[in-house]
Order: sequence, then structure tokens, then C-alpha cells
Amino acid sequence: MLYSTVPAHEKRAAFRARLNSGELIRMPGAFNPLSARLIERKGFEGVYISGAVLSADLGLPDIGLTTLTEVAGRSGQITRMTDLPALVDADTGFGEPMNVARTVQTLEDAGVAGLHIEDQVNPKRCGHLDGKQVVDEDTALKRIRAAADARRDPNLLIMARTDIRAVEGLDAAIDRAKALVDAGADAIFPEAMADLSEFEAVRRAIDVPILANMTEFGKSELFTVDQLRDIGVNIVIWPVSLLRLAMGAAERGLDQLLETGTLEPKLGEMQHRAELYDLIDYEGYNAFDTSVYNFEVRR
Repeated sequence: MLYSTVPAHEKRAAFRARLNSGELIRMPGAFNPLSARLIERKGFEGVYISGAVLSADLGLPDIGLTTLTEVAGRSGQITRMTDLPALVDADTGFGEPMNVARTVQTLEDAGVAGLHIEDQVNPKRCGHLDGKQVVDEDTALKRIRAAADARRDPNLLIMARTDIRAVEGLDAAIDRAKALVDAGADAIFPEAMADLSEFEAVRRAIDVPILANMTEFGKSELFTVDQLRDIGVNIVIWPVSLLRLAMGAAERGLDQLLETGTLEPKLGEMQHRAELYDLIDYEGYNAFDTSVYNFEVRR
């Protein structure tokens, strides 16, 4: 009932232990707290909180318009609803190194198990769009040093995302990844790799966990979990997939309503009321206070 009973520090410790074991961690993107709970129930190992999803949810493009307050607020809503560790997109850290430090502590307070800071210029843009720009290496390293120094829980994962592959090529991405690890990054997110061999090259070059972003309609091919596991990838995210699925279904449902005036043909595609109530644990609330829940849902 209500929120997760697993403290944030325990989620972080479990996340670190799983990473250290070498097991691949699957982290679909949650577009709200309820979808995070569904991700947990289906048996995934973690939840991803995407900046692109939060922007889209607000009706905004993913170009750095969201604020730290908005990201921390949504992160807190999601982390308190699941026992799984959550990894959050912290964009460029929302400013200069001191802002990055504040970002880390604010998101730590929101209960996340890890966050990633990228090396794009601010304001940034979606990692799979053309025309990106990255900061110089000194600026990128300062962001990561500030992030690592600011955390209070040593198990909070500081991940460095580099977008330099699309700007200067794979060799530059590998060089920057190595420098980011030396600066204190616990893991590397090499964005917009062109093919599996590029992920393999990054894997060979560094000895910290790496993340693969399997976003649809982007620069990278959509590799399977087994393919990524076989080359040593440690974390896989599908950042916008659930939102895309939900919005696609919503659009088809609205079209059905416009065309026929009824959604009856779509009932088989909908989550049943009983399934929703089970997911949000109405029974638990009933046990706590029968005045809150005192009816049955018929299937």
C-alpha cells in the first residue's frame, strides 16, 4: 500500500551489487509512477526516467527546456512507487559545475539509484538528432568531477553520457569515455552508436559498466538483449518505448471513437479495471481502511 518500503540507500546498494555481478540490467522507461510499478511487476531489474519522456509529457521538445525541479519531482514520484532502482536522465546537469553538484544532491534526495550527465552544450538536444554540439573535454570532465564529489551516498551511480560519436567519430568517443572514467564516472553511456561493433569497441576500451540506448527511430540499430549481453553491455534502456506504445494506442482509440462513436471494439486492448485496481493495490487499502475500498470489481 502507498509507497515502496525499500529505502533509497538499499536500492542503490542492490543496484551496485547487480552491476558488479556482471548481470545485464534491463531498464524500460517509465512515463509515470503507475508504469514504473508495471515494469517491476513484469520482472525487469530497473526503471529508467527519461528526459525526453518528461519533456514530451509536458508537451515540450527535448531541447533542455525542463528544469531540475520538474525532473526531481517526477523522479521522486516514480522512485517512491517501486522497489526497483531508478536511473534518471539529468541532461547536462542544469548548469555549471556547481549547478551539477546541486543537481546530484537534489536527485539523490529524490531517491534515484543513479543519474547520467552528458557532454552536450547547454541547451542540449535529443541525442539521436543531427546538429548536436559537445563541450570541450575540460568542461565535460569538470561536470563529472563535480557530480562525483557532490554525492553523499557512495553507492549513487554517477554515469557519464558522451554524445561526441555523432560529432567527431568513434575514436573521439572512446578517448572521451576513458577521460570521463578517469574523472570519476562509475559508468559510461555512449550515445548514438551506429552498430554493434561500436558498442564492442567502447566495451573493450574501458573497464566500467556501459549502457546501451535502444530507442526507436534513432541512430542505433535495435539490438536484442542477448546480442548486447554477449558483447558485455551492462545496462539496456528503452527510454521512450512505453510512451510511444501508449500514445499509439491512444491515437488509434480516438480514431475508433471518431469513426464509429464507440470504443467497444477496443475493449480487448484495454487494461481491465480489475487489472488496474490490482496494480494500484486497492486490496491493501481495503485492509487498512474499509471505508476507502468497500466494493468488488467484476471481471
